[in-house]
Amino acid sequence: MLILILSFVGLMLCGLPVAVAMAGGSLIYILVSGSVPDIVLAQRMISGIESFPLLAVPFFILAGNLMNIAGITGRIYNFAIALVGWMKGGLGQVNIIGSVIFSGMSGTAIADAAGLGTVEIKAMKEHGYSTEFAVGVTAASATLGPIFPPSLPFVIYGMMANVSIGALFVAGILPGIVLTVLMMLTVAYYARRQGWGGDVAFHWGRLGSAGLEILLVLAFPMAVWLAVKAGASVNVAALSAFVVLLVLDWRYNFSAVLALMAPVILIGGMTMGWFTPTEAAVAAVLWALFLGLVRYRSMTLKTLAKATFDTIETTASVLFIVTAASIFAWLLTTTQAAQALADWILSITSNKWVFLLLANLLILFVGCFIDTIAAITILVPILLPIVLKLGIDPVQFGLIVTLNLMIGLMTPPLGMVLFVLARISRLSVERATMAILPWLIPLLLGLVAITYIPALTLWLPQQMGLLK
Repeated sequence: MLILILSFVGLMLCGLPVAVAMAGGSLIYILVSGSVPDIVLAQRMISGIESFPLLAVPFFILAGNLMNIAGITGRIYNFAIALVGWMKGGLGQVNIIGSVIFSGMSGTAIADAAGLGTVEIKAMKEHGYSTEFAVGVTAASATLGPIFPPSLPFVIYGMMANVSIGALFVAGILPGIVLTVLMMLTVAYYARRQGWGGDVAFHWGRLGSAGLEILLVLAFPMAVWLAVKAGASVNVAALSAFVVLLVLDWRYNFSAVLALMAPVILIGGMTMGWFTPTEAAVAAVLWALFLGLVRYRSMTLKTLAKATFDTIETTASVLFIVTAASIFAWLLTTTQAAQALADWILSITSNKWVFLLLANLLILFVGCFIDTIAAITILVPILLPIVLKLGIDPVQFGLIVTLNLMIGLMTPPLGMVLFVLARISRLSVERATMAILPWLIPLLLGLVAITYIPALTLWLPQQMGLLK
C-alpha cells in the first residue's frame, strides 16, 4: 500500500501528469510487490472503460463543440441579454444566465468558460466593467455547467458509484437554481455598491418575446408527455412537437427556440425515460448538426473537422485518465488501502454530518491539485463505502463531490478554468485568482446548502420516481 501511494505522489512531484503518475505508480507497485502479474495492469485499464455509460462522454463533448461552431453561443448570449440585460449589473446577470443555458449543451465547466467566456468578457469590458469583475463572474458561472444536466462528472460518478445517471442529472436541477440565484444576488450586490445600472433599456416587447421563447421550449417535453398519455407513440409525439416548434421558429424568427431545444431534449428525454444518457448525447449531436448545417448554415467542412478533432483530443484525455485511475483505484481496494483509509476516517467520527464536513474539506483540497475525472475515480472507491454505511444518499454525495471539484477548477495551483480565463482575458494568473476569490462565497454557501439540506438534491428525483 505504502509503495503504491508513495510512487504516485513521487511521480506527481516530478512533474508528470496525474494520469501518467497513477499508471506509473500502479506499474511500480505491481513490479516491486510481485503480488499480481504485470498483465493485470493492461487488463484492468481496458476493463475500466468497457462501460456503456462512458459512450456518452465523446458525444457530450462533440455536442458542446458543435453547438459552439453552429453559432448557437451568440444566439444564447443575445437571448440572455433580452431576458436579464435590463437588470442592474446587466451583463453580469447575462453572464450567469448564459452559462445556465449553455451548461445544458456542454456539460463541462472548461467548455463553458472557453465557449461563452470569450464573448462575455469582451462584451463586459466594452461596456465599462473591470476585467477582474468579468473574469470573476465568468469563472463562477462556469461551475454551473456540471451541476445542471447534462454533466460529464455525473456520468463518471454514476459509473463509479453504480448510481442512476438520470437521477443524478435531475438531482442537479434544484441545486443549480439555488447557485444561480446566489450568483445573481452577488452581481446585484456589486451593482448596488458600484452604482451600475442595466446595459439595455427595459422593453416589455423584448422581455415578452424572450419569455415566450422559454415557454415554447419548456412546452416541448410537456407536449410530448401529454401526447404519450393520450395514446400516441413517443416517436410520433416528439416529431409532431418538433415540427410545430420548427414552423414557429421559421415563421416568427425566434432566435433561441431551436438553440434551446438541445438541453430540453436531453433533460426532458432522460427524465421521462425516453432514452439513456448516451442516446440523449447522440440526439444532441444530431441536433447541433441540423442547426449548423441546415437551419443556420454556419458550419463548414473545416469547422466540422476542427470540432471533431477537438473532441477526439478531449475524449482521449478523459478516457486515459479513467483507465489510469481504474487500475489505481483497483489496487487501492485490493491492497486494503481504501479500507484502511475508510476505517481511519470512521475512527475520527461516525456522525454523518461531521463526516460530510471532513469529506468536503478533503475533496476540495484534492480538487485543487488533481483533475476532476481523476479525483472522482480515486475518491469514490474510498469514500462511497463510508457514505453508504452512514446512510447518506449516494446521489446527494455525487452533487457534493462535483461541486467541490468545480470549485477546485477555479483555484490554484492547477485550476483549469482559472488558467483558461486568465489566457482569454490576458490577466496574470495572480490577478485572475484575486478576481475569483470573492465568488467563492456564493459557491461555498451553495455547497453548505447541498451538504446539509438533503431534500434540496433528492426531492425532485424522488417526485419523478427516479429515487425511492
